[in-house]
Amino acid sequence: MTKITVETNIKKMVMNLADLGKELVAADRCTVWLHEANEKILWTVGGHGVQKVSIPEDSGFVGHCVKTGDALLIEDAYADQRFNRTVDIETGYSTTSVICIPFHNTEGEIIGAFQAINKQTDTQIFSIDDLEVLKIAANFTGKSLEAFILRNELVETQKEIIVRMGEIGESRSQETGFHVKRVAKYSYLLACLSGIPEAEALKLKYASPMHDIGKVAIPDSILLKPGKLSEKEFELMKQHTTIGHNVFNKSKRELLQIAAIIANEHHERWDGQGYPEGKQAEDIHIYGRITAIADVFDALGSDRVYKKAWPLEKITAYMKEERNKQFEGRLVDIFIENLDRFILIRDEFVDGSEEAI
Repeated sequence: MTKITVETNIKKMVMNLADLGKELVAADRCTVWLHEANEKILWTVGGHGVQKVSIPEDSGFVGHCVKTGDALLIEDAYADQRFNRTVDIETGYSTTSVICIPFHNTEGEIIGAFQAINKQTDTQIFSIDDLEVLKIAANFTGKSLEAFILRNELVETQKEIIVRMGEIGESRSQETGFHVKRVAKYSYLLACLSGIPEAEALKLKYASPMHDIGKVAIPDSILLKPGKLSEKEFELMKQHTTIGHNVFNKSKRELLQIAAIIANEHHERWDGQGYPEGKQAEDIHIYGRITAIADVFDALGSDRVYKKAWPLEKITAYMKEERNKQFEGRLVDIFIENLDRFILIRDEFVDGSEEAI
C-alpha cells in the first residue's frame, strides 16, 4: 500500500485504490464516489470504465450507503428498486452484483462510498467475506482521500497567500493587484513555450507574484515619487530585491524558496549590469530571467506614478533592443514570436476587472 499512500495525483491514486478493491474481491469494476454535501451530489472520483459522473446525493446504492451508513451486498441490481440505472445507461454497462460500502474521514463523517461491481467467478455473486474484505479497502480509501484533500487544501491556501501578499506589495506602490496576476500568467506561458516542464512552470506561476514583495519596506517618499529617483534613492529602491529574498529564503517550502529566488533575481540583467548581485547570463536562475521579461512587459504597458503606459510598438521595440542585454535573447525571441498570446492575457486581466489568477 506504500504506492497508494505516497501518490500525489488523485486520479492515479484513485485508480490504485480501485485496482486494489478489484483484486481483493475479484470484481470486474470498482468505482470510488465522493459526496459533495454543499452541492448535494455524489460524483465518481475515478474507477474502471467510468469517467466523471454525478448523481443526486440520495440516488442509487451509493446514495443509500452515504445517507444511512449501511454497507450493501446486492445479488441482482436490477431487481432492487434502489438501483439507479443512469450510470449503466451512460456507459453502456450491465450491472449485476454489487458491493457498496461507505467510507469516513477521521472525524467519522461519511465522505463517499467504495463500490465493487460484477463478481468474476462462476457464481457471479459477492459473498459476506468479500464484503468484510472490501470494508478494509473502503476504510483505507477514506483515509487516503482525506489526506489528499487536506494536502491539496494546504497547497491551494499557500498559493492564495502568495498572491495576496504580492498584491499587498503592489498596493504600496499604488499599482493594481492585476499586475501580479498578469506577471504570473505571462511567466507561466513563457516558461511553457521555452520548454520548461509544466510542473515547473506552474511553480513559477504561483511564486512569481512575490517578485516585488520587498517594496513593503521601501519608504513612500521613494516608492511614490513621481519624478526620477536620485542616486541615493535608487540605491534604497534596489534593496527591495534583497528584502524580498530575505523574507522567504529560510523557508523549507519549495514555493517560498522559488519566491525568494525570483524576488532576488528579477532585476538582474543578462549582461551582468543588473542588481543586487550583478549576476549575468545563465548564472541568473531561469525563474528570474523569465519573470524579468514578464514584469517589464507589464510595467511598460501600465500607467505608473512616474510614467504613462507605453504603446505596444514601443514596448516590443524596447524588448528587441534589450535582447542579450537586459534579457536573455532566446526568451525575447520566444516572447516576440508569441506576442499575440501574451496580449490575450493582458486583455483578459484588465485593471478594474474581477478576474482572478
